Amino acid sequence: MVTEQSVSAGSAELQSAIALGLISGIGPRLQAELTSVFGSCAAVLQQSAEQLRQVSGVGAKIVAGLQDPGLLLRAQQILDECRAGGIRPLLSGTSEYPRRLLEISDFPRVLFQRGVLLPQDELSIAIVGSRRCTPYGLRQAERLGASLARAGLTVVSGLARGIDGAAQRAALRAGGRTVAVLPAGVQSIYPPEHADLAEEIVQQGALLSEMSHRQQLLPGLFPQRNRIISGLCLGVLVIEASRRSGALYTARHAIEQGRDVFALPGPVDSLASAGCLELLRDGVQLVRHADDVLEALGPLPQPAVRSRTETVHQPRELSLNTLEKDVLNRIGGQPCGVDDVLRGREQQAPQILATLTVLEVRRLIRRLPGNQVVRY
Repeated sequence: MVTEQSVSAGSAELQSAIALGLISGIGPRLQAELTSVFGSCAAVLQQSAEQLRQVSGVGAKIVAGLQDPGLLLRAQQILDECRAGGIRPLLSGTSEYPRRLLEISDFPRVLFQRGVLLPQDELSIAIVGSRRCTPYGLRQAERLGASLARAGLTVVSGLARGIDGAAQRAALRAGGRTVAVLPAGVQSIYPPEHADLAEEIVQQGALLSEMSHRQQLLPGLFPQRNRIISGLCLGVLVIEASRRSGALYTARHAIEQGRDVFALPGPVDSLASAGCLELLRDGVQLVRHADDVLEALGPLPQPAVRSRTETVHQPRELSLNTLEKDVLNRIGGQPCGVDDVLRGREQQAPQILATLTVLEVRRLIRRLPGNQVVRY
């Protein structure tokens, strides 16, 4: 039960987490170290200078920042401005915070959000690539962004020129959802020509950043945000990246985080695809179309709830037709009789029995002795 005291404690922790993010020199890793040592963001701000200096990486300048008497007031001003501007801060560990992001070692303690995240966004794929893409790369980003969105995956990217923006626009046009992770505040849209795309995303997804809305764009923030793009997702698909493309940093983050990495092959003599070809040479999974991605993504650690009647255990279930999904969702992790699956729909028995065979062939269910079935 949420009590007044727990709400107050949660508000204090959120305010403290924002405060830590305001201190120069405290990045995601040091913030994680501090909260690990002292237990919470609020507890960090209650420590003496001597206790703080015992943490590796904390020097006099950071100690002075942590003990600044105006620090919490500045954090509260940011919270007030967020409420006035329609920006929602998400504190790690709360129900609104993306569950998958908590799996990475340096997750941000606070995310700032415009738009809405839904439970179905746990089923997401990042699509990244070159800003200076070729017509081939642009076509493939649009094709795969649309087809993966139609399949039911949320497309995550960085709103950048080229591949990122093309994939996200295509996902929206296909009626799907997309999430953009920004390097600066969620009101600092870059590039400026994507302001209209950003507003569309707010209506069919969310803009996210670990930076407060006051943060302006700095070059070093781009690689830092890439770990969030990969951390939100089941996998990362690289479409057309040169050897020096920032998309390769996102792929490396994904590998370190235990995410699947995919690459679309390009012409072997194209410098624009050299990074993708090297990823394929090094063993990442080759992608031709959306089904390649859905088939390659393995069973989820925890089932994802897409709607009141649909629970997804493996992303490839998204490619099933309506009858196949309905039959599959009648079968759980405990054995049940085929008669139970048919109950109430006996008039459709031939179609349902044929569907059970299809699901068995696709290794989504297993048949057991006694005319029983169980979900993988």
